[in-house]
Amino acid sequence: MSTFDDDDIQFDFFDEPETVEAAPRRRLPRLERRGSGDGGGDQPPRTPRGGGGSGAPGLVPLARLVGLIAIAIAVVVGLVFWVGSCQGKSTHDAYQSYAQQVHTIQAADKALGKRFASQLASALKQSQLETDLAEAAQQEQQEYTRAQEIRPPGPLRAAHTHLLDAIELRAKGLAGLSDTLAQAGATPKDASATADKLAAQGNLLFASDVVWEQLYRQPAMAQLKQQGITGIVIPTSQFLTNPEIVSSRSFGVVLSQLSGASTGGTPSGLHGDTLLGVHVSPQGADLTPSTATTVQTSADLAFVASVRNSGNFPELNVLVTLKIDVGSVHIKRTEHITSIQAGDETTVRFANFDLGPDAYANPGTVTVTVGKVPGETNLSNNTATYPVFFTLSS
Repeated sequence: MSTFDDDDIQFDFFDEPETVEAAPRRRLPRLERRGSGDGGGDQPPRTPRGGGGSGAPGLVPLARLVGLIAIAIAVVVGLVFWVGSCQGKSTHDAYQSYAQQVHTIQAADKALGKRFASQLASALKQSQLETDLAEAAQQEQQEYTRAQEIRPPGPLRAAHTHLLDAIELRAKGLAGLSDTLAQAGATPKDASATADKLAAQGNLLFASDVVWEQLYRQPAMAQLKQQGITGIVIPTSQFLTNPEIVSSRSFGVVLSQLSGASTGGTPSGLHGDTLLGVHVSPQGADLTPSTATTVQTSADLAFVASVRNSGNFPELNVLVTLKIDVGSVHIKRTEHITSIQAGDETTVRFANFDLGPDAYANPGTVTVTVGKVPGETNLSNNTATYPVFFTLSS
């Protein structure tokens, strides 16, 4: 039995503070609005947040938001234009690179066509001409391979296939000419039929020029315009500067030169041309070797030389040269006669002269020379020198 009194037992595990009554909340005095009419005008009006008291409370944040949106739009538009300009430059560079590659092929074909015309004009041995034509065909085949390796921009792919067509026609035409000559033999019995066969192959060369211009270059230029590409030009290409050199008539001249050549390479029989005279156009005067002629100059001044084939055989690619010597002015021009039959006459025109002031202060001379053709021995009638005075036309 415990001796402790239960009333003396105290438990103080947790000491709780005395309960404090919450202080009553103080109510702030109400601010009267201006103009309430009860005379409470001593207190100042409440100022809106964010600025002066005259603007509406939400206008300033709204204006800031609009400004930020405008800046964001300007940045986006600027980025769009910048990206577009970069893409435009990249596109232009792709077209420029393509045009440069085509220009390389065009330059090679131009040189090859010029050499082809020269080979036909100067051919004296059939075997050599066959070899020259076969080599030209191989070179054109190489240009075809080069063209196949070009990767044109998308819009030009269709037109590019016609570039390949044009080059392929040239390669086939040159190879066909070489094969036709080889099949005809060293001395073809039927020169007329052989000339027609050669002309048929030569027509492929002429067709290649048409395909290049009509089916390739013009459509390609139209695509450039449609795509908005400026400053780029697809080059023209003429393998034959004069289509007459692949006609049956011209090939007949070539065959006659080949059949008339001896083992040493010199044509037999009478060959040669004669200079008949020189006419001044549009003045209407004829130059004479013995008397000075007053030549009135103008923008359309031209000297027209008349030439006759005085031999017994057709001649091909006859060179005609004109020289003007007056004071310090020295001008030389060269033209050629594609083909001229025995006994025929033709004219060669020289124009577009820029004489300069010194030409009008001194007497001068005009000299015209018809070039020597293979087998020609008499050159006394090939050239003439004419004294002249140049004056400005009134």
